[in-house]
Amino acid sequence: MKKVLSMVSLLGVVILAAFVPEVSAEEAAGAGEGLWTFAKAGLAIGSGLGIGIAAGIAGIGQGLATAAALTGIARNPGAASKILTPMIIGLALIESLVIYALAITFILQSKI
Repeated sequence: MKKVLSMVSLLGVVILAAFVPEVSAEEAAGAGEGLWTFAKAGLAIGSGLGIGIAAGIAGIGQGLATAAALTGIARNPGAASKILTPMIIGLALIESLVIYALAITFILQSKI
């Protein structure tokens, strides 16, 4: 699985390297700001990857937290009320980090 993921990411970098210079060359010939298009491409890629990574890792974290809480409830059903409240608070805190990443993505997208 790691080999497939690394090959897909390598393919993405190759495609990006193949097409970004052509786009920036066309814009540079017309507007004279070739380096600025690289900065815009970096902002776009960074914001897209940032929210994707944040959402993916938060999903994994929420899944692990829920699984651990349900395992604890299954082992001791009497402690369900003591386990459920901290789990909900933890899930809300994990989700707040994704919302912060989304806000940063919107800020980066507005600069493009």
